[in-house]
Amino acid sequence: MIAFAHRGGARHPDLEGLENTLLAFRHAVALGYTNLETDVHITRDGVLIAFHDNLLDRVTDGIGALCDLSYAEVQVALVGGREPIPTLAELVEAFPDASLNIDIKSPAAAVPLAEFIAERRLADRVLVGSFSPATLKAFRRASRGTVRTAAHPLEVAAYVLAPTGRIAHRLTRGRPIALQVPMRRGRLRVVTPRLIAKARRAGVEVHVWTVDDADEVRELAALGVDGIFTDRTDVLREVLVELGLWQGAA
Repeated sequence: MIAFAHRGGARHPDLEGLENTLLAFRHAVALGYTNLETDVHITRDGVLIAFHDNLLDRVTDGIGALCDLSYAEVQVALVGGREPIPTLAELVEAFPDASLNIDIKSPAAAVPLAEFIAERRLADRVLVGSFSPATLKAFRRASRGTVRTAAHPLEVAAYVLAPTGRIAHRLTRGRPIALQVPMRRGRLRVVTPRLIAKARRAGVEVHVWTVDDADEVRELAALGVDGIFTDRTDVLREVLVELGLWQGAA
């Protein structure tokens, strides 16, 4: 079971309001997490930063759209009024032994991210995804298939709707190595034994987001999912240790 610290563990009691900060990621690593989930945007002057929203407004004491701001302007905004927004480079350098799951939030970041990964030889440390098919297509083209990617929503739909994993694999041209999906979407149950079986036959992993409830972790573990994203890094770790499935550091 791969345990992903979602934005560093955004809802851990010690980290409320401090998501996607180096403090949050250090906290996750101290708990033993070796897989960190983050998001990437790009500033007006081309700096990749680890941040979820398009705007600074929700989680920082600053305002404005990231794409309209220079890195110097972003630097003065503090998450939770106390922690700086890290660049992707700072995150990579701070945790050299961690693997990163990177969600591309800005279409403009796709090609620079591919170049960043190539320049730093990070292909074996990252898994990249995006909710935007066009953005992920641009990243895959720029990275020339050298970087592992997760399925975008249309590719997930292929696995959900196709009668077999083999057909789904053919429809997606074998591009994604993982389906990263919610447990449910409204009333629709997304993660089912059938979906897991189709993915497994195609050699594709199933990672579920964002799970903070201990009973749901146990349920997903019983189904045999390959990974779980959580904001409650304490809860996920405790349950996986209980089940003998914890693969992070002791």
